[in-house]
Amino acid sequence: MSNEPSIELKDLDPSLPTPAGTGDPPIQRSARDLEAVYDIPVQVSAVLGKSVMQVSQLLKLGRGAVVELDRKLGEAIDIYVNNRLVARGEVVMVDDDRLGVTMTEIVKGDRGV
Repeated sequence: MSNEPSIELKDLDPSLPTPAGTGDPPIQRSARDLEAVYDIPVQVSAVLGKSVMQVSQLLKLGRGAVVELDRKLGEAIDIYVNNRLVARGEVVMVDDDRLGVTMTEIVKGDRGV
């Protein structure tokens, strides 16, 4: 398991933080204030697990080969947005032939980059 700080969905506060250095109440924004970013595409990836292997091993893989991952069955998967870890979740069946991911934990990362 990672040492990154995390926050549970049930612990999230819907209000935004107070402006830095002021004693003012939290800034309340409407959905209309965010319309400018609604059409910006982002890449969302759900990573089931990872594996490290040599190129020679990779070239030997064929149909039906099994690649062992670093996760255990039932362990949470990582959800990335634009290559940044943002959440963890579980794989769910959407319908008979499609999979989805349900977020179970939001990962609070270092935004000071």
